Amino acid sequence: MSALICGSFAFDTIMVFDDRFKNHILPEQVHILNVSFLVPEMRREFGGCAGNIAYNLRLLGGDGRPMGTVGRDFAPYAAWMDKNGVDRRHVTEIDGTYTAQAYITTDLDDNQITAFHPGAMNHAHLNRVPEGDGITLGMVSPDGRQGMIEHAAQFAAAGIPFVFDPGQGMPMFGGEELKTFLDQATWVTLNDYEFRLMQERTGLSPAELAARVRALVVTRGAEGSVVHTGGSTIDIPAATPRKVADPTGCGDAYRAGLLYGLMNDLDWETTGRIASLMGALKVECHGTQNHRFERAEFDERFKEAFGYAL
Repeated sequence: MSALICGSFAFDTIMVFDDRFKNHILPEQVHILNVSFLVPEMRREFGGCAGNIAYNLRLLGGDGRPMGTVGRDFAPYAAWMDKNGVDRRHVTEIDGTYTAQAYITTDLDDNQITAFHPGAMNHAHLNRVPEGDGITLGMVSPDGRQGMIEHAAQFAAAGIPFVFDPGQGMPMFGGEELKTFLDQATWVTLNDYEFRLMQERTGLSPAELAARVRALVVTRGAEGSVVHTGGSTIDIPAATPRKVADPTGCGDAYRAGLLYGLMNDLDWETTGRIASLMGALKVECHGTQNHRFERAEFDERFKEAFGYAL
């Protein structure tokens, strides 16, 4: 089985300010704010939801094909994908644009100031869900607004079951648009905050949201996750990381685990635990695509975390 993962590609430039923003930002002067932060520590990472999810699915041995739009600066990312065996046949370069960029400055209290340039991501709708390309499963993750709308409709028209993962893209849509996504999707995955926001924007209760899809997955960080399916609720425990280095991207790693379980027709109890462990393994490493493991190591960690063999 092959999964088409629609979403963003981005370069994440992460800088660490060796002090606290509150020591340099005067509340009574924010109307004339003009500050500069010295950031002696900086790293540039490959990111974006489609890229992250595809990378993690590849680690598990799944065939994930990310689909997204990128800019003229994408060459280093393309080389990284090739090195790691991630298919890029559905990655489209848009002339005269930059790949999406996130510039993140973090202080010693873990407060963040982020500037995000969407760049080529705004042209996501120029890609179309292919027909007859061996795609058996899909995912619509955060991307350009029009791209998300059109790709969901294209999956539905082609009869390809897909996961709707609105993530940080949810604020772009109103209640009726979100209801349309729900009616088109086969499964939906949200974090706890997004779950509450979905209820508020659609006016639907948790039971009504769950009834519109085959399964609704809600992640709750260190408290694990919940799968609402068939009128019942399945609690999934969190896997405990051996160390906490960087939580950025753990949601994408979790979603790769969901795709892997769906692609292999695994039950929700097992699928959720694979997803949970993927999130924990990502947390142990800085960056969204720097962790790696052999499958035997993953199986061993699974047994260690959950008490039975995968």
